[in-house]
Amino acid sequence: MRVRLEDVARAANVSPKTVSRVLNDEANVTDATRQRVRAAMEAMDYRPHPSARSLAGNRSFLVAMLYDNNDNPSSTYLAEIQDGVLEACDAHRYSMMVRPLRMRDGDFIRRFDTLISDHHPDGVVLTPPITDYAPLLKRLSERNVPYASVSPLRRGKTLGVTMDEQRAARAIVEHLLELGHRRIAHVIGIANHGASRWRLAGYREAMAAAGLSEDPALVVQGAFTFGSGVEAARQLFSLAERPTAVFAANDDMATGVMWAAGEYGLKVPHDLSVCGFDDTPLSRQLWPALTTVQQPSREMGKIAAEQLLSVLRGHGTGQLVQIPFSLQIRGSTAAVP
Repeated sequence: MRVRLEDVARAANVSPKTVSRVLNDEANVTDATRQRVRAAMEAMDYRPHPSARSLAGNRSFLVAMLYDNNDNPSSTYLAEIQDGVLEACDAHRYSMMVRPLRMRDGDFIRRFDTLISDHHPDGVVLTPPITDYAPLLKRLSERNVPYASVSPLRRGKTLGVTMDEQRAARAIVEHLLELGHRRIAHVIGIANHGASRWRLAGYREAMAAAGLSEDPALVVQGAFTFGSGVEAARQLFSLAERPTAVFAANDDMATGVMWAAGEYGLKVPHDLSVCGFDDTPLSRQLWPALTTVQQPSREMGKIAAEQLLSVLRGHGTGQLVQIPFSLQIRGSTAAVP
């Protein structure tokens, strides 16, 4: 005979709602009561039915991760964030759904409303660039849907996770400067991304601090894709005086730059130093391996979800956590010959 939640409640001498709160790891239960309930569950080999979790309130125990793959085409970055969100949800017995919402579509808000009405997620995790999409943030507030953000431009009272990408970009350009490079190019990411702005700002800071005026011909627009890295590199390599080093705003574009270098007969790093940003698995699979900034995307997804779950479970108000970066110096950068 299946053990029911009510059976556990009687054995622990508590109400069914208290058992449900213990199942949901909510804050408003004393430690002594929590231990007594868990002991009863273990002794009775209780396996909760999913519907039992909702007894403490009208909740779905579902977190939705929202992304825009039109304006964030790096599938590796999104996959790593997704893995981190899923790990946090699994740890607290929440389900997770992943849904694209494209800002370029005219029915963005309608599709968001449909998602909320159909699936009733308790909260959402936002990824760039929709972390800063004003109509969505306004709608989340109107519908009172809790959310956490990954790398938001707007800080304020936002909860989630961020990294000092501007400082990280400056640090990797300083690495190139220390190697003697002076004609350092930068391939920018998608224009409406906070990451693109921060990484461009870091590049400019490092160059200015070295007393180098910016050459507009060395700053080329990309789109966070391999193909855009190839096209940007072709533009740079066609200059009368080509760069000796290229800092691309992500690893996918840096890989494209390295591919184009081979097309032009340039050897990396002897003829051209290349570095990227993110430290995706691809950066370690190239030859030579790519010098890059390690942005722990999986950990960032996990932290963002944990901050959201802290609010949903009544354990606090959540915060915007800043995590450290590190440089991964590998074979794609070398001193100017």
